[in-house]
Amino acid sequence: MGWENQTFNSDFILLGIFDHSPFHTFLFTLVLAIFTVACVGNTVMVLLILLDAQLHTPMYFLLSQLSLMDLMLVCTTVPKMAVNFLSGRKSISLAGCGTQIFLYVSLIGAECFLLAAMAYDLYVAICHPLRYQVLMSQKLCAIMAASSWILASFDGIIDVAFVLTFSYCRSREIAQFFCDVPALLTLSCTDTKTFERMIFVCCVIMLLFPVVTISASYTRVLAVMQMGSGEGRRKAFATCSSHLMVVGMYFGAAIFNYMRPTSEQSPTQNKMVSAFYTILTPMLNPLIYSLRNREVSRAFMMLVGKVKSAP
Repeated sequence: MGWENQTFNSDFILLGIFDHSPFHTFLFTLVLAIFTVACVGNTVMVLLILLDAQLHTPMYFLLSQLSLMDLMLVCTTVPKMAVNFLSGRKSISLAGCGTQIFLYVSLIGAECFLLAAMAYDLYVAICHPLRYQVLMSQKLCAIMAASSWILASFDGIIDVAFVLTFSYCRSREIAQFFCDVPALLTLSCTDTKTFERMIFVCCVIMLLFPVVTISASYTRVLAVMQMGSGEGRRKAFATCSSHLMVVGMYFGAAIFNYMRPTSEQSPTQNKMVSAFYTILTPMLNPLIYSLRNREVSRAFMMLVGKVKSAP
């Protein structure tokens, strides 16, 4: 077993993504700004949907789950990266590494399933509006959201169970700013080929199946919207294109990192790509999906008005 060659007190070293040069210090400050926007935006979305009764619909419930996932995802990686950069200490305990792996694997997987559920919700709302209450009931919506969390958590548990039982008899320096599974596999002296095949199968289920569902849903939605007026078509195309841009960035980055053999991966590329779906996408999602929405804007203005009028 891997524990024969390591103990709970043995730490890994996160090499991080920045050094202390002026340019990297500027980039670090930019990441902190993005982190702040992501936290504020997603927290506001969760609270607005929770407090405003008019937003208690399947679509907004799914949006609240997306915001919660994004909030947890960005908080899984950035705070530890910031503490290491500011303190100069780059270590992370084995338990801390396992916690990071479980959280980010679970959250990434849950978000993939949830984005597919949101695409289905949009498809039903646009293509079958008269049957929306039947095809997208509150019960079905809750089941879809809960299934996203549960299925992804199983994947997180499996990954942690395997990764933490591997032997790490090589360098303990992880070429990432968080405990990423592909980066850890390169440090193991255990044969990880079987585990890598399992990761590939999981990625087919958690990445490619949702991509197919999302693509099919948006294709059908755009086809139906083409029948509308010229102004309606432009608005529909703008909305769908912005959604698909974020989805493409998220899934593209995840597929690039997790569906290639470990031997073909570059640490520098993995760091850059990982930043897209762990830092940038959590900031973009509330801006693209929610804060531009009229109902959300109305709820926000009402909340601000209540705060101002409070004694």
